This record gives sequence, C-alpha cells and structure tokens, in this order.
Amino acid sequence: MFLFRIFYIVKKLFDYFKSIKYNHNEFKNICVQLYKIGRDLIMILGLAGFLMLFLMMWLLFKSKTIPLVVFITVPVLVAFLAGFSIPEVVKFIEKGIGKTSKMAILFIFSVTYFGIMSDAGMFDGIVDKLVKKAGTNVIGIAVVTALIAIFSHLDGATVTTVLVTVPALLPLYRKLNIRPQLLLLIVGAGMGVMNLLPWGGPVARAAAVLGMDPNELWRYMIPIQILGVFTTIGLAVICAMREIKYHNAGKIQENEEISINEKKENKGIDLKRPKLTIFNLILTGVVLFTLLLDKFPTYFVFMMGCSIALIVNYPNPKDQKNRIKAHAPAAVDVASVMLGAGIMVGVLSNSGMLESMTIPLLKIIPGFIATKLHFVMGILSLPLGLILGTDSYFYGLMPLAIEVGKNYEIAPLTMAIAMSIGKNLSLFISPLVPATFLGIGLVNIELKDHIKYSFGGLFAVSLLMLAFSSFIEMI
Repeated sequence: MFLFRIFYIVKKLFDYFKSIKYNHNEFKNICVQLYKIGRDLIMILGLAGFLMLFLMMWLLFKSKTIPLVVFITVPVLVAFLAGFSIPEVVKFIEKGIGKTSKMAILFIFSVTYFGIMSDAGMFDGIVDKLVKKAGTNVIGIAVVTALIAIFSHLDGATVTTVLVTVPALLPLYRKLNIRPQLLLLIVGAGMGVMNLLPWGGPVARAAAVLGMDPNELWRYMIPIQILGVFTTIGLAVICAMREIKYHNAGKIQENEEISINEKKENKGIDLKRPKLTIFNLILTGVVLFTLLLDKFPTYFVFMMGCSIALIVNYPNPKDQKNRIKAHAPAAVDVASVMLGAGIMVGVLSNSGMLESMTIPLLKIIPGFIATKLHFVMGILSLPLGLILGTDSYFYGLMPLAIEVGKNYEIAPLTMAIAMSIGKNLSLFISPLVPATFLGIGLVNIELKDHIKYSFGGLFAVSLLMLAFSSFIEMI
C-alpha cells in the first residue's frame, strides 16, 4: 500500500505539471496524499526503530547471543524490513563504522597498554599500599573511587576518565572481593554529574538548542551539580555497605590471599619488572597528560605508549609478541563490539528512525499531565538517554519537547535543565556510548550485568537531583 501510494503520487505530480492547468481540487488531493505518505513514512520508521531497540535489548538481557552479533545483524535486518535499499543500508553502515573505527583502534591499544602495565607489575605496589592503608575498609575505597572519578572527569572526556580510574582501582577491588560492577557504577555516577560542566558535550548541545552560552546555562545548574557530587559520594557509601552485607566484600580469607600470591608467582613471575615501576608510572602519567592536552589523536597516544612500554619492559621480540598475543582476546573483543555498535548507530542516526521515534513518545503523554511535561521528561530522561544517542536526544527529542512545552507555558530553559540531568547520568550505561564498552571490557563483565547493577543507583541519583531542582524552584 505504501509503495503504491508513492507510485500514485509521483504519477499525479507528473500529470499535473505536464498539463500546467491549475485545478484546486487536484492540487489539494496531491497535498493530502503527500501528507499521508509523510505520516506513513514516520510511522514505519518509528515502528522499525522501536522494533530494533526491543529486539536488541531482549536478545542482550536474555543472553541469547553476544552483543557483537546483535549489533551487526538486528539493525541491518530491520533496515531492510523498513524498505531501505542495499545501497542505502551500505551507506548507513559506512557512516556508522566511520564514527566508531577510531574508537575501536583506541580500545585495542588502550586495553593492551594497561595489560602490559599490569603484567610488568606497575599496579602491584600501589594496590599493596592502598590495601595496607585501607585494610578492609570497603566504604573508604568506594568514597575514594567517587572522588577520583569526579576529579578525573574535569576535562569532560569519558574515555580518559575510564582509563584513569578503572585500570588503577580494579586490582584493589578484586583483592578485597568487591564486585567490579560497583566500580563502574561509581565511575558512571561521577562522570554523569561532572558532565554538567559547560565544556561537556551534553550541556553544550542543550545550550545550542536554547540559543544561549554554555557557561550561562551551567551557572543555572551549579547548585544541582553540587548536590550531585554529594549524592554520588552517598551512593558509593550505600552501595559499599550493601556489598559488605550481602557479598562479603572486604572479607578475604587467608587461603584466598595465598592463591592470589601463588597465581602471581606461577603465572607471571617472569613478567614482573619491579625495577621499572617508576619508569612505567612516569610513562603512564605522560600518556594521560598527553591525552588531556588533546594535541594528538587519542588512539595514537596509546599506540605510542604501547610501543615504548614493549621496548623498555620486554626488549626481546619474542616476549613482545607474546604480550600482544596475551592481550589480543580482550582487546579484539572490545574493539569488535565497538565496530558492531557503529552499525547500529549508523542505521539509527542516518535512516531517520530516531527522529520518527520521538514523535509517538511525545504523543503518548496524557493531556492531564501535559502542564507537568518537564517533570515527565526529567523522570524519563535517564531511560530515554539509555536508548537514544546524544545528538538524537538533544537535537531531536529536546527541541520537540520544548515546542510542546511552550503550549503549556513551560519555559524552554526549564525543559532543557530537566531533560539534561538524567541524560548525563545515563552516559556510562548506554550501549550507544563507546566508553561503556571500554569500561565493561576492562572489568570483563557483560553489558546486561552492568546495566542491571547500575541502572537503579543512577536513576535514584537522577531523581534526587530533579527533586532538588524543583525544591529550589529551578524547574
């Protein structure tokens, strides 16, 4: 029926302009047909987008297959079902992978670099000192994690924050029997709160939509951000207490400590480079500082870092090759998922599906709560941010929500602030964000397990910040 309408309208337009005779009824009929085609196209694309996201989430949460397979197959199949031709789908794929290919290269070399540093024993001295000082104080370690995540995200770069916090703290978490999901949750909350800075991408996008300076928008949000910092620390304390009570965090048995030491001795005694610890720490500091300078591509910094680390720590070519082989599975696994996610992002963002999905999301809101639309969007901002990309959320959904809100005397600034809070906190659990795959790759957990563990805590922080913004009459 849809294809027939397209054929019909094209024929009518051709006949109309060929005759060059104006007929009001004929022209009106053509306009009606054009409207119906546009409406059907939006409906088809919107349904296709929701079908794609539903299938992917269901397959991932039910562990029917690995994320790589889901991200590659489902978007392509749905795109064909939506009526796109092979050349169009190929273009979607190329654009999507073009966006994530550099990130995939970064993942390969960053995972390999920190793997080499771990092999050489760079983290051993740091972890041993922290363990000795903290003892089994799981709460203290959780708070330290929150502070490190908050301060390391001052540059607004998610990948850098993950690379600074996770590799350094993960051995400590494992040694104290703390589940790595807690590490990712705290890091995600810290990044989400600090992403409200004016140089953070989301705030800059929201400011562009509003037509105002990012610094001006940030000044309105400073009280919310301050509360978010304390809420993140509180979340770390509460979740650490839960880990202690229900998962025996901090209670390490003597035989477990011995097994850890034995594992080090039996598996990696020839790999340790205690005399090069200072050099490796300096090299890592230089790598991270270079990342902050933003003078070179991020992936190139880690490519160079890997090369120097291999030459200094393992000068024998055979040892260098063995180190690359040892970390290849983890590096390739993360990079391949990132490339697969590129296909998903390419299809969603270039096919018009995301834009079409936003319209029914707004229409399902009942009229009696329309005057509180900013609260509704604020509550839904984290779940929506989980499935919508940053650009699609801020440049697609937010303008529509602002326009609808104007009809109910909701100020654009009010809507933008409400919608920015939850979206920022969804950053580290969204499958559309590259840093999410870097984080779960570094700690070696599944995406579904990460989302299950972190969603509730991040959602609670989001709601508290939203409630506070209402209490101070900001929204």
